[in-house]
Amino acid sequence: MAPLTLSVDVKSSSATSPDVSKRVMQSPQLKMSKGFFASANTQEDKPFDFFRTLFEGFIAGGTAGVVVETALYPIDTIKTRLQAARGGGKIVLKGLYSGLAGNIAGVLPASALFVGVYEPTKQKLLKTFPDHLSAVAHLTAGAIGGLAASLIRVPTEVVKQRMQTGQFTSAPNAVRLIASKEGFKGLYAGYRSFLLRDLPFDAIQFCIYEQLCLGYKKAARRDLSDPENALIGAFAGALTGAVTTPLDVIKTRLMVQGSAKQYQGIVDCVQTIVREEGAPALLKGIGPRVLWIGIGGSIFFGVLESTKRTLAQRRPNTVKETKEE
Repeated sequence: MAPLTLSVDVKSSSATSPDVSKRVMQSPQLKMSKGFFASANTQEDKPFDFFRTLFEGFIAGGTAGVVVETALYPIDTIKTRLQAARGGGKIVLKGLYSGLAGNIAGVLPASALFVGVYEPTKQKLLKTFPDHLSAVAHLTAGAIGGLAASLIRVPTEVVKQRMQTGQFTSAPNAVRLIASKEGFKGLYAGYRSFLLRDLPFDAIQFCIYEQLCLGYKKAARRDLSDPENALIGAFAGALTGAVTTPLDVIKTRLMVQGSAKQYQGIVDCVQTIVREEGAPALLKGIGPRVLWIGIGGSIFFGVLESTKRTLAQRRPNTVKETKEE
């Protein structure tokens, strides 16, 4: 009986040992898998506070938007004048800060609204989509944020560009005269072309930025510093700005034409520009635009991430969560 007992023990141990070894092998794999996707779902195990995310997005977005607009407004003015000039018109370099105060009054709520909508939408979509579709979540969230912000961005952009091209001397006068001559819809001149430019721009820029950050975090296995966030933001902004320059030219021409109605819509605008000035005219202002958006992306994302981190540190439950972890 002894040999029989020994044989049973051996079989029993050989039968169970693979299971034990599988558990031992599988456990670190699960941890590794969880760690591998942690950068895409950093809030996976934490409750999603929609209103706090919305509030912090408003603060961070508004702060970043105002800093960028104030710092880079002269470059934007030059870009607008280059794009608005028909044929070989000369560019005036005076009054480069014309319309800044009125523009900031619109940029602050528009940037706040964009990030305020983008952040909770992004977090919700990242929890809904699988990890390999995180880029789709970022694209979608960027487009939705841009659509919400367009309600404020477009009137702000119309007034700003009319002032940059010397049509008006103050924002209140610009709003009053545009509304009286062109009606309320005059403040939304070029709205469709604006969406044609800004929805792809917002979606692509934020997707590139977020995906590069995720890849960098996985490779470095640590959080990014402010200079690293700024560098990635500059690259994402410059690349997206270059690609969307033709859309920006069309948007600018439609917004600054006023009641003259030189163009009868997006298609007519493209055809007229190509016929009268040649296809290269669709790339007018690409240099200042890439410079402006590249530097702007650096400042915006650097300030945005820094402000978000500061607000997160002020959360009342931050200390408790850190101790528990």
